[in-house]
Amino acid sequence: MAPGQRQRQLFYLKKDQKKNNGRKFSKPEDSSDIGLIYPGGDTAFKLLLSARFCAAIWSHITDCDETYNFWEPSHYLLYGTGQQTWEYSPEYALRSYTYLLIHMVPAKLYCYLLEPNPVLVFYFIRFLLSVGCALSEVYFYKNVCREFGVHIARMTLAFLILSSGMYISSAAFLPSSFSMYLSTVAIAAWYDRKYEFAIFATAISSLLGWPFAALLGVPIAMEMLVRRQEWKKFIKWVVISAVVILIPMIWIDSMYYGKFVLAPMNIIMYNVFTNHGPDIYGTEPFSFYFLNGFLNFNFIFIGALVAPFGLFLVWTVVPARPRNRMCLPYWYSLAPLYLWILVFFLQSHKEERFLFPIYPMICLAGAITVDFLQKLYFFIRTQISPLPITCHYLQYTTHIMLAAIIVCSLFGLSRSLALYKGYYAPMEIMMEANKLGSEGQVPTDVNINFCVGKEWYRFPSSFFFPSNNWRLQYLQSEFKGELPQAFSKHENATSIIQPNFNDMNKEEPSRYFDVERCHFILDLDLGTETILEPNYSHQPDHFTVIKSTKFLDSSKSHPFFRAFYIPFISYRFCTYGSYNLLQSTKFKLLPVLSKAKTARAA
Repeated sequence: MAPGQRQRQLFYLKKDQKKNNGRKFSKPEDSSDIGLIYPGGDTAFKLLLSARFCAAIWSHITDCDETYNFWEPSHYLLYGTGQQTWEYSPEYALRSYTYLLIHMVPAKLYCYLLEPNPVLVFYFIRFLLSVGCALSEVYFYKNVCREFGVHIARMTLAFLILSSGMYISSAAFLPSSFSMYLSTVAIAAWYDRKYEFAIFATAISSLLGWPFAALLGVPIAMEMLVRRQEWKKFIKWVVISAVVILIPMIWIDSMYYGKFVLAPMNIIMYNVFTNHGPDIYGTEPFSFYFLNGFLNFNFIFIGALVAPFGLFLVWTVVPARPRNRMCLPYWYSLAPLYLWILVFFLQSHKEERFLFPIYPMICLAGAITVDFLQKLYFFIRTQISPLPITCHYLQYTTHIMLAAIIVCSLFGLSRSLALYKGYYAPMEIMMEANKLGSEGQVPTDVNINFCVGKEWYRFPSSFFFPSNNWRLQYLQSEFKGELPQAFSKHENATSIIQPNFNDMNKEEPSRYFDVERCHFILDLDLGTETILEPNYSHQPDHFTVIKSTKFLDSSKSHPFFRAFYIPFISYRFCTYGSYNLLQSTKFKLLPVLSKAKTARAA
């Protein structure tokens, strides 16, 4: 036997071949050969769904765009009240009502059947998003098993379940999260060689969700057009997808806006072909995504970044058998991830949600890097101390896999707990505000002015108001950008061009409300104040604190311990302020009858 063949046998056992959808797959690291344990599709779905439901319940809204561009117009569609941003003005028409209706149709059915409190509708929608995310992930997991092997797939699954990035993005009502679901499905279908499904999923992701997500479909298109020369099939399914998606989308959006609207084109024109683009909303340094990626995926993210170097190292140093010719080359199958990184890391305007579509692929690339480390370790060990021919690298490197999963999972859980403990307060306080109305302590025959000042961007949405007589109002603060305003009260409000909107993020003084007319204020007390941002919590003659909870003061907390929660230790290095629900002293809550009195009255 040649020495090269002997070395290869040290890495790989003989693998059976089987047919699947017209192509041959190796039995990846076959469990019958080396005793691999991995979850089946049903078990994987249950694990993923459990994690996503946790996110739906305990994750806070991390981006004000989610509140004002999606939750608020959705509240208007369901209840007739809500905040409108300039992007929903018919003058600009950057957002699609079709995207909202995908979520609001089941929510409307839920409202019709059970007449729930609006906050329950909020969580109902989040649970729907969680189910959609889990379904896309389990489909991805099953096809990673086929394309990369069970070993890489089970690590990918562990990273998906326990990473903080997936916790944040999975239940977010954002087009970038929607595109994450559908782009994950498209890439999984590509791995399964279901090109028609991959094209259709990419079309839904980019047309109904976020048009820039089409970038992730470029390697799939190149596979069909260049490698496989299937021009006819590609064009056919592009046309089918466009017809099936765009025709109803244009009809629905044009009906709501009162004019012809192609929302994906409008958002591309604004962000790419204007002089300012999105940079007027702020720019971030090049390091932003590196720091953000580590917070959300810790060492998984580092592994994803170095995966190409690991590929090269293993290819040049380790005498491993080439992949099955029916599988895509590693560099090509991971191309969507690095194409996205190349484009978005170079943009000046950076936001956490812009990386959502590649989050599952970060988990996959991180798992591949761990696999490379195992192979490299095993190769070095065999050079030092030769092993029997039948030895497989996984038999001697399980500790590396377990260490990677345990360490990355602990960091992921720690980060998710830090987010919950530090920033969940606005959701908790708004739940208390909702109870005031649902328990009958607030009159229903007058409009209730619920005011926000500097905390406008943490307001979780009007779904937390108990009834339609509550109105969100804005107090002037140090923020100098453009705030939303309420939808018009006219029947065709979505097609009315309201005054005082602009697409340059210029301050609109017409938004500001008189603090003397506020019934409630949502405010954060960090012990500081300015002329425009007084500490309303310390004005006992005007406001009373009726509910308070802790909120992290990041400026006075240790950078590591505010980012990652360590039980029994973090509280020593973190400082908290008070997140308060304030009631005007001029406004008296109604008394709540005890259950006994209520029963006697009945």
